[in-house]
Amino acid sequence: MLDWLIIGGGVHGTYLSSILASRLGAGADRIRVLDPDDEPLARWYRCAHNTGMEFLRSPDVHCLGDHPFALHEFAREKRGRALARFTGPYRNQPSLELFRAHVDSIVQERSLGGMRLRGWARRLTRSRRAVRVETDDGTLDARRVVLAIGSTRSAWPWWAVELRAAGARVGHIFDRDFCRASLAPWTRAVVVGGGISAAQTALALASRGHGAVTLLTRHELREQNFDAHPCWFGGCLGAFARLFDPGLRRALIRRERNRGTVPPAIARELRRHVDEGRVEVRLAAVRRAQRLGAGLARLDLGDAGTLEVDLVVLATGFDPARPGGDWLDRAVDELPLSSASCGYPLVDGSLHWGHGIHVMGPLAELEIGPAARNIIGARLAAERLMAVA
Repeated sequence: MLDWLIIGGGVHGTYLSSILASRLGAGADRIRVLDPDDEPLARWYRCAHNTGMEFLRSPDVHCLGDHPFALHEFAREKRGRALARFTGPYRNQPSLELFRAHVDSIVQERSLGGMRLRGWARRLTRSRRAVRVETDDGTLDARRVVLAIGSTRSAWPWWAVELRAAGARVGHIFDRDFCRASLAPWTRAVVVGGGISAAQTALALASRGHGAVTLLTRHELREQNFDAHPCWFGGCLGAFARLFDPGLRRALIRRERNRGTVPPAIARELRRHVDEGRVEVRLAAVRRAQRLGAGLARLDLGDAGTLEVDLVVLATGFDPARPGGDWLDRAVDELPLSSASCGYPLVDGSLHWGHGIHVMGPLAELEIGPAARNIIGARLAAERLMAVA
């Protein structure tokens, strides 16, 4: 029987496995990470590359090292010095290349790759002494199961679903089968969305020079350095804890997460591309979409006119519903597991959801707060979990 089974091998699950290995001296005989990809953070990296991300939005102290300055120290060492590029108003936002090199060094040093089991969770049940997880490749028992599941269901507008069904070229940057680098040439592409991912994707497509690129957004660019105010990384959490009503906590999270925002540096870069005629920005929403002949699609933008394109790229984020899907929905009903009206777990201070079951990442939002999904959210959640390790 395992001591810990972590479901999800992205930022949160990988960080927790690293901290458990470091502080408990435990290896693959006691800790396993169940994930559909072979490598840690594989899906996170795919999403980052699809947007053309060059630098993280998070500062370097939000890293996967043992302490906040681990990435900074790595950048000063010989093995990280050549990759030590930073941006942002305080020159502390690391390049994706540097961040990945640091993560790779941790994975190698702690033998985290040997802890990974490739597969999907299919059912969650309890036995007398353990939590049982049925996977597509067998059954696993563990004293503690941590659900470190990220949002996996991308948000598709209704018109885009219909347009794809009609045979038009439509893809979402966060879908597993989308690869920006492999896109066939286009004449006119449209990127739909108004946040950092949409802006970066439009810039990345424009850099290929295949054809015209339009960013279609419902609103003017809204500039914010981070997607949550830095006080939610620590200082404001006491006030959050004093909100006992889950509905009030959910309302605060919705208000404080800066969804649909763009850091000032990317906003400046986008405006430069607009001035140079490399990207067009249209402020409108799609009212109706129609597939035309010759691979074209027409988007009806209401009073803003129409737009004819041969490639639609969605950067519309993730479905806000609770992550996990059918198997977790079934566990919530069968075990049962307590949830708020929004569907997200009601957990205690140790992120305990039910006997032997803990959460982190999006599933921990109602306890960790607006930054739960971020890298700093992984650090905050892991500290809670280590208190019961």
